[in-house]
Amino acid sequence: MKFTSVFAMVAVAASLVGCAASGPSQKEMEAKMPALKADQGRVYFYRNASFVGGGLAPDIKLDGAVVGESKQGGFFYVDTASGKHEASTSTEAENKLSFVLENGEIKYVRTKVAVGILVGRVVPELVGADEAKKEIAETAYTGK
Repeated sequence: MKFTSVFAMVAVAASLVGCAASGPSQKEMEAKMPALKADQGRVYFYRNASFVGGGLAPDIKLDGAVVGESKQGGFFYVDTASGKHEASTSTEAENKLSFVLENGEIKYVRTKVAVGILVGRVVPELVGADEAKKEIAETAYTGK
């Protein structure tokens, strides 16, 4: 086997397997989370553990500001003012999600790896509370 073939196989394996998130579980974090202020809502960002795209961990932006990273098997949350918001991620292409957050409302944004041309794309999508709570229970806190 040629050196380039071996190198290519190692590179592919490294991009598929990545660092999984480590930290407290959502259940452990729940007791530490502050109560929402009356004029705010909470947005959970999370990504399920998956074999594909494990090496990708792009920044997640909320309204243009970096709020965390899309880490495999990780979650974090942001308390923010109610109103219109835009979440985005970027690898080889920028992917955006627009939504409206009401006072006291909780939204769940799952980031999911999709096929790209050169690199995987991490796409944000809104998820219903029931599905998201089950999925977040399997992740670890990656926030600050």
